[in-house]
Amino acid sequence: MSHNSFGHLFRVTTWGESHGEAIGAVVDGCPPGIAVSLSTIQAHMDRRRPGQSRFTTQRREADKVRILSGVFEDENTGGSVTTGTPISLLIENTDQRSKDYSEIKDKYRPSHADFTYHQKYGVRDYRGGGRASARETAARVAAGAIARLVIPKVVIRASLVQIGPHKIDYDRFDWDQVDKNPFFCADAASVPKWESFLDSVRKQGSSAGAIIEVVAEHVPVGWGAPIYGKLSADLAAAMMSINAVKGVEIGAGMGSAELGGVENADEMRAGNTGPDFTSNNAGGILGGITNGDPVVVRFAVKPTSSITTPRQSVTTANRDTEIVTKGRHDPCVGIRAVPIGEAMMACVLADHFLRHRAQTGREAGIGFS
Repeated sequence: MSHNSFGHLFRVTTWGESHGEAIGAVVDGCPPGIAVSLSTIQAHMDRRRPGQSRFTTQRREADKVRILSGVFEDENTGGSVTTGTPISLLIENTDQRSKDYSEIKDKYRPSHADFTYHQKYGVRDYRGGGRASARETAARVAAGAIARLVIPKVVIRASLVQIGPHKIDYDRFDWDQVDKNPFFCADAASVPKWESFLDSVRKQGSSAGAIIEVVAEHVPVGWGAPIYGKLSADLAAAMMSINAVKGVEIGAGMGSAELGGVENADEMRAGNTGPDFTSNNAGGILGGITNGDPVVVRFAVKPTSSITTPRQSVTTANRDTEIVTKGRHDPCVGIRAVPIGEAMMACVLADHFLRHRAQTGREAGIGFS
């Protein structure tokens, strides 16, 4: 199966299946001499780890990361630093329960990639969806932790901003609240409403979709390239590659169609080191190149396709059937997509930082560093 890698100079390849022995990532292109520790990587893994609340899958995975290559002892500090060679990251699967899928091995789940994977490759790993499972995203989070080390001045944060029809109140938005509730939500007042909603959804044997907002601050002017190398295009592709994502927008996004030219224009005033923008409808990107404002991306995640309400489907022999998916599944996969979105933002920005530096010899735009 091809197309398991992304990035240009900072390149990530993920491997492994949901119910295989392990999953992992190979990060190639990371510069040498960057201090790295397992605890730093593990902190990000722990945020994505399943089974931490009743609102996520109860699959119990420790998600402990092992670094197999690409680091060595720093003679000065005694810690580890990157060597400039490929960094191999391994995460063992320890709580697979493949028998949960035995009843659907010959049936396709509606809204799932079961059918398309089988038709394309002629082979289907029905155990948790194999490569199509969101389990694969654990490897991305590990790679994203490495990417953050390449761009340490950039602050990347994300928040769940909508579950089903229920949106947050941006007037209450507070980044300090994100890691204080099971939804990674910057609006603490929305949490009780979401808890009640998801409890109801699960009792009905259904699931819910969500929207996640990812923000990168302190991104210098100049990252990205015109036309076919746009940062916005690579960010959109990265977010769309996350399992179950069906839509991506940057800045005002789809809402910009409702704005007039006057309202949409991010006016500029002279600042201390360059222009200050009075608004950020552009989401920090103009012409595919960063303008110094926060880079803002939102992506929509569809409802989990594995549900307990009977749905009509067909068998692998193309016969009508009914399917019920048992086992342990997230009632809303968007919750654990928050750290995944952060990781993908980090990987894309690290890649564009290295590409910008390689082409121009600078880390930021002229006069705005």
